[in-house]
Amino acid sequence: MRLVGVSLALPMALAAPLAAAELVMVEEAGCVWCARWDAEIAPIYPQTEESRLAPLRRIPLHGPHPADIVFDAPLRVTPTFVLVDEGEEVARMEGYPGEDFFWGLLGRMLDELDTEDTP
Repeated sequence: MRLVGVSLALPMALAAPLAAAELVMVEEAGCVWCARWDAEIAPIYPQTEESRLAPLRRIPLHGPHPADIVFDAPLRVTPTFVLVDEGEEVARMEGYPGEDFFWGLLGRMLDELDTEDTP
């Protein structure tokens, strides 16, 4: 029985993308722009190619901040979106510019990630 469970889980594990990158959203209670992002983007983000490349991780503005991430500058604005690869900041978007602009700016951030991976 156990062997069957392992054999069924293996193809699923191999099919799942391994993401070294993540999109860190810095937020705080009462942030109107965070709430707007939650209404406009949060419901669909997990189903996007962007999410496959950089799954979302939320952290509070006023800490505690994760020990496994090195930020290039202090976190001061909410929301702030920080693209992190292997624990290091690659790109940052401070504020939420609205749904139409968010996707384009996020695409540029992800392009930075691509150029980091090429020698």
